[in-house]
Amino acid sequence: MISGGGTGGHIYPAISIAQALQDMLQDVEILFVGAKGKMEMKKVPDAGFEIVGLWISGIQRSLSLQNLLFPFKLISSIWNAFGLVRKFKPDAVVGVGGYASGPLLYAAANKKVPCLIQEQNSYAGLTNKLLAKRVQKICVAHGGMEKYFPADKLAVTGNPVRKTIVLKENLKSSAFDFFNLDPEKKTLLIIGGSLGARSINEFILAGYERLAKSGYQVIWQTGGFYFEEMKQRIPSKAEHIIIKDFVREMHYAYAVADVVISRAGALSIAELMLTGKPSVLVPSPNVAEDHQTINAKALVERDAAVMVKDNEGEEKLLDIAIELLEDEAHKAELSKNIKSMSHPDAAMDIANEIVKLISETN
Repeated sequence: MISGGGTGGHIYPAISIAQALQDMLQDVEILFVGAKGKMEMKKVPDAGFEIVGLWISGIQRSLSLQNLLFPFKLISSIWNAFGLVRKFKPDAVVGVGGYASGPLLYAAANKKVPCLIQEQNSYAGLTNKLLAKRVQKICVAHGGMEKYFPADKLAVTGNPVRKTIVLKENLKSSAFDFFNLDPEKKTLLIIGGSLGARSINEFILAGYERLAKSGYQVIWQTGGFYFEEMKQRIPSKAEHIIIKDFVREMHYAYAVADVVISRAGALSIAELMLTGKPSVLVPSPNVAEDHQTINAKALVERDAAVMVKDNEGEEKLLDIAIELLEDEAHKAELSKNIKSMSHPDAAMDIANEIVKLISETN
């Protein structure tokens, strides 16, 4: 059983782990457990896996009537999680973070089922910290996580990414054709995570005329929630600025990109590492414990990325991105350093840890 979700940063690694297990094992049965109403309930079936939902959500940071429901949701989810574990009889349970992973792994650990968690960020999430004592193995993306977890349980595996992200040879020409872009011109890719990012969209909108006159090609993923609004608010259309709600063909987008503007979520960083793309990271200020800033700083310290604070984005973001587009030496250095941090076999390494865990407990 694999649990977690809420954002693409949890869902896509979970799917990658499941696919690696399918590649490794014959006749493996996999059941996902997510949170009702969250995006995993659609994305996981789209990837070909069965999923069941628990009635669970997080505590709102602001005063909210929804918080009054939290104890009832938690009790309901733990009760149902025990039922799912009893019915499915898993050999192992994997948690990747997100609301549903807490109740499921709590139930599985109480039933003495071998458990493994995967932490994607440089700062451990609350759910995973609470579960650390109950699980047998903890797969982490980066070294130095002993400050959050028992050292003897850790394995540094990196973050799994979608198989399609790997940039194969001769992909570039097909990618330029796909987007109808000019291979002779520099291309800026702007992504705000699976759900989009309002502040990044606002920064790009504020500098839209400058981009339109610059001659740089732009692929701008707004996120579905902001797409129509951004289209309506652009001052004029420019053929070399492609605006999309969601780029499904991300391998093409990375292939044409000279520089990427991105949030600093774990999945985004893992993809940038794998593709070796020079990037300007704008950490979201609206995440638990400011973990995206911690993620970004881990790269900045190794000269593997550039960081712009969200509250300085309107003033600095486009200046820094355009400066980087023109600086071939800096791009090459960033590309080399971020590529050296990648873990291309992360999904298979985590799958191996799961299989090892099962064999050790049988």
